Amino acid sequence: MQHRTISTVALAAVLALAVPTTAWASSPAGHDHQPRTASTSTVTYTASDAVIPNPSRGFDHTTETHYRADGTGYTPLAATLRGYRAEGVTQVVRVFYMEAFAQQRQLSPAWLALLQQDYDTARAAGVGVITRFAYVQGGAGPYTAPYGDADLPTVLAHIEQLTPTLRRNADVIPTLQGGFIGLWGEGYYTDHFASDPANPGVLTEADKDARRQVLEAELAALPSSRSVQVRTMQMKQDALRTPSGTAGALTPAQAHDGSAASRIGHHHDCFLASPDDFGTFLSNPLSLDQDYLAADSRYVPVGGETCAVNAPRSEYPSASAEMAKYHYSYLNLDYNKDVLASWGTAGMTDAAKKLGYRFTMTSSTVTSGAEPSVAVSVRNDGWAAPYNSRPVQLVLTDGDRRVTVPVDADASSWQPGQTVTVQAALTDVPDGSWSVALALPAPESSVAADPAFAIQTANTGTWDASTGVNRLGQTVVVQH
Repeated sequence: MQHRTISTVALAAVLALAVPTTAWASSPAGHDHQPRTASTSTVTYTASDAVIPNPSRGFDHTTETHYRADGTGYTPLAATLRGYRAEGVTQVVRVFYMEAFAQQRQLSPAWLALLQQDYDTARAAGVGVITRFAYVQGGAGPYTAPYGDADLPTVLAHIEQLTPTLRRNADVIPTLQGGFIGLWGEGYYTDHFASDPANPGVLTEADKDARRQVLEAELAALPSSRSVQVRTMQMKQDALRTPSGTAGALTPAQAHDGSAASRIGHHHDCFLASPDDFGTFLSNPLSLDQDYLAADSRYVPVGGETCAVNAPRSEYPSASAEMAKYHYSYLNLDYNKDVLASWGTAGMTDAAKKLGYRFTMTSSTVTSGAEPSVAVSVRNDGWAAPYNSRPVQLVLTDGDRRVTVPVDADASSWQPGQTVTVQAALTDVPDGSWSVALALPAPESSVAADPAFAIQTANTGTWDASTGVNRLGQTVVVQH
């Protein structure tokens, strides 16, 4: 399906399919009866001002479920998940609390079946599940040891047993949050991953190595197309033994290269709360971690939630500037409600449009004749690029005939503020008069044909909801 360029979402609402500009090649004198051999047609598009429910971006709802020693506490995802799309919500953060297994290395088939049922429910609803596993949920503080999480051998055994489920359902797991360690799976209050549980902010090299083993096991459990998010920048830096600041961040050459660095992102669960966001930024000075995140986040998933009112920083002018700086793809719609309420309807709507990517087609040009081709220009008006691979295709239809032409491009490279022009020659397309559409489907075969997992551009009148393609309003005549 064809792709992308990231376009800024303008405020109009009619697909101004401008009158195509057509230039025919002249026919030799005396041969007017011959078919015209070349023509060019250019169409421009009007941006939509709507909130577009696209996969792996936007506001999320956050859910949790439990599995206690007696088998109680599990609340399955409901079929009403489908209704989230009407809110513009296409994903949930799902925390699976595993109380029953904190002291037990064998996961139960019954619990694994419940996980699979949740992923099946989400797939049917067209919703992604950002996943986290944890052993214990913190209540009201203060927090004191023992906290109740599992030791390293138990965690590694559980990750190994979860591997088939994670791989089988990667199509609906946009990213995995690190989890497992500490209260809420946030890596801090822990019995086993800090040498002194009463002082969990001080980590020895042995502590860092144990945490590194967990992260490496998670990366190995997932297909190489998926990432793991960690709670602080220091967690990624410790795992990779890299410094803070821009010197330690991903470079464009490393982006999406399959390395551990390219597959570790960030979930920030106290966004905007204090100067260091309650221990999220840990460098001295704080600007090192902030610069690190600004650079690293161009290529990995960033999301999370706000957790405390901290005006004026937590108000929308400042919040939106930081979400743009740190390339936020998602944010919890359910917490902190006081912070989100301060943004007002206008701020919440703006964030719903700009979280993650927002692709707007600006124009397309088709060339008909013996050497047919199609070019489409797309602008990214969002705050981030897609953090998972996203193929680009042209879809051509002529009556009952349908041809898909792969484009040599990946929409995950379309950075915010850029306009990209993608093009393809229609060398192998049979003769005919073909309607043209740009498609940005999911790469996984299990959901590639599902429009709910395809990307809709932010244009008026172009989206075909039944097939999940963006119509160009163009016809290309192929005459080989």
